[in-house]
Amino acid sequence: MSSPDVVFALTGDVRRNSRALKQLRALAALGATVEALTFGPAADEASLEAGIELRVLARPPGSGPRFFARVHRLFAQTARRIPARVYHASDLYTLPALHAAARQHGGRLVYDARELYPHVASTAGRPWVRAMWRLLEGRHIRHADAVFTVSDSIADRLAQAYGLPRPAVLHNVPPYRNVASSGYLREQTSAAPGTAVLLHQGQIQKDRGCLLLADAMRDVDSAVLVFLGGGPLKPMLRQHVRAAGLNERIFFLDPVSPDALLPVTASADAGITLLEDTCLNHRFALPNKLFEYLMAGLPVLASDLPEIRGVVEAFDVGCVVDPANRTALVEALQRMADDREARARWAANAPRVFETFSWEKASQRFKQAYQKLLNM
Repeated sequence: MSSPDVVFALTGDVRRNSRALKQLRALAALGATVEALTFGPAADEASLEAGIELRVLARPPGSGPRFFARVHRLFAQTARRIPARVYHASDLYTLPALHAAARQHGGRLVYDARELYPHVASTAGRPWVRAMWRLLEGRHIRHADAVFTVSDSIADRLAQAYGLPRPAVLHNVPPYRNVASSGYLREQTSAAPGTAVLLHQGQIQKDRGCLLLADAMRDVDSAVLVFLGGGPLKPMLRQHVRAAGLNERIFFLDPVSPDALLPVTASADAGITLLEDTCLNHRFALPNKLFEYLMAGLPVLASDLPEIRGVVEAFDVGCVVDPANRTALVEALQRMADDREARARWAANAPRVFETFSWEKASQRFKQAYQKLLNM
């Protein structure tokens, strides 16, 4: 690809990121050419599909401020060598680098605030770190020609914090499809008839309720729990499960690619998302897995947080709980396992969610913004 229309950057692997894949495919559907800067296995460097090429970068070593400084230099050096009409920063960590590239080449700048970055879990109790990220985001977000985010609460917060027009909300909703169960999770767990398969999919990370969930399973009958995914806390959690003697009731399976995920998800009986209320980013979140569970026809057990509660209770698709309240969590898990009538009602209501939360509608907003930026 000589000079792409769009340079798209993410400090992750776009091939395993459902939000990035949806946006890249929407750009390709517009006829735009895209070069995606991504981390991941170099052997897979190739065209993702027509019009989208990958440039796989070697992930720098380390963590903390030095890591992000290396990330910035790597993305800045790479993006500044690629003339393009639009530079799309798919997270805060690539935003300064893509802003620099946009200035150099006279391009437009797009920012996808997929988190409330100054208030993520890693900044809790660290006011100077939070202030640094807010200063960095404020310096660059005001130069963006378009800003997207993931929930109404985060959109309102960004507009208020930085004096911006309200960002456009693109919820983390899969494209609508009918999903049939693959039976995969029952096969992998050898769950007996009458035993409920409870699913937690996604990253096993700090403050996502994974340890609380595993501990609560000690007192839940007639159910098995599957953690489907990777993450930095996975080894520790596996060790905890092993030490507790729960190996036959809690299972760890490798992550599944976004395109193959939903039939696997549909083979569970209920989906679980338990973000802990440790930061504003969690309080305002509407996570991918919530909508993936519902698209797969699963009832959900979710954290009692405002944005999540607004979906679960408004559409009657499950129940919410404070994950820090162990008694309530055990009771909610046991109900998910035992109350087949409630599970059937919640599952039957799930399609109604997508009358309001629709990627098809959101993608039109995304495409219209890009049509203006690209003068298409």
